[in-house]
Amino acid sequence: MTANEHKPRFERHSYRWPAEWEPLEAVWVVPPHNPETWPGCLEAAAAQHAAWCDAMAQVVPVRSTAELDIATDDSWVRDFGPLFVRAVGPDGRDVPGELVAHDFRFNGWGDKYEPRPHDDDAGAAIARAAGAQVVRHEHVLEGGALDTDGAGTLLTTTNCLLNPSRFAPGRGETPAAVEERLQAALGVDRVVWLLADLPGDDTDGHVDNAARFVAPGVVAIHPAIDPGPLHAAGLEVVTLPAPAALSYDYPPDPTVPGDRGGVRPLPTSYANFVIANGRVFVPTFGTPSDERALRVLDDAMPGHTPVPIRAEHLIVGLGALHCLSMQQCAVDP
Repeated sequence: MTANEHKPRFERHSYRWPAEWEPLEAVWVVPPHNPETWPGCLEAAAAQHAAWCDAMAQVVPVRSTAELDIATDDSWVRDFGPLFVRAVGPDGRDVPGELVAHDFRFNGWGDKYEPRPHDDDAGAAIARAAGAQVVRHEHVLEGGALDTDGAGTLLTTTNCLLNPSRFAPGRGETPAAVEERLQAALGVDRVVWLLADLPGDDTDGHVDNAARFVAPGVVAIHPAIDPGPLHAAGLEVVTLPAPAALSYDYPPDPTVPGDRGGVRPLPTSYANFVIANGRVFVPTFGTPSDERALRVLDDAMPGHTPVPIRAEHLIVGLGALHCLSMQQCAVDP
């Protein structure tokens, strides 16, 4: 354990995970580089990723692991990267200038694929490169499984966080214990649990493809998501259109025993957008619903400009813009 790393401390509200629309210091990315993730289209996916990074760089510094020689097995930094939070003082206010990063275990989305030791180590390396104080956790957690309004409410899904590959009732864990960990690490008062099972999703239902905060008290959802729990929590719901169904003919995956490949659905969702310093970078897929999704987000997010980013090649990796990024909150006064 290095000088800027320590074990979790669990005083309530020691930390606050800011909303994505709050000022950002940087956005972290890992350029597509694994040909097994983008079989037959790695070059096209890398080109779409580079175009998106160029667009983002106009409003926020884009920091890449490739420039820092941080080794990774794949590019899904949302899931193995650190969660950057603000330290909170005894008065309940953010501590100016203090950046903290929670580094959770990553086990390849419930051990679905081969071991990914570089990805598991990359979170702490990114946090150190950002100059953050690292809080290490032994529990499995992926950043794509969570979304927050920065003011005490967290969105997540039962099918991911309570999945046996992450959740261990045999060791005495309970849903209440999961909520307590989230409250302690991220400074939230309540957790709103949803169900999310979109076609093509290999994450067991990450919330960032299903339901996202777009403003205080307002959540944009994929139309397949039941809004009932959100209404029960007193949240306003805005429904995004569903992209046209897309699929891809995959070759057999040598890292998955018995996999024969074949045509499979892609987890297209307009909810996989990235909010950064007054812009909303929205994945688009060359389908008629793209323009309607941009209008919905434009109406729901005053003061933010939607920016369409083509992602029909990126989505072959089973994720889009939010999955491929991790925001670093600003901490300067």
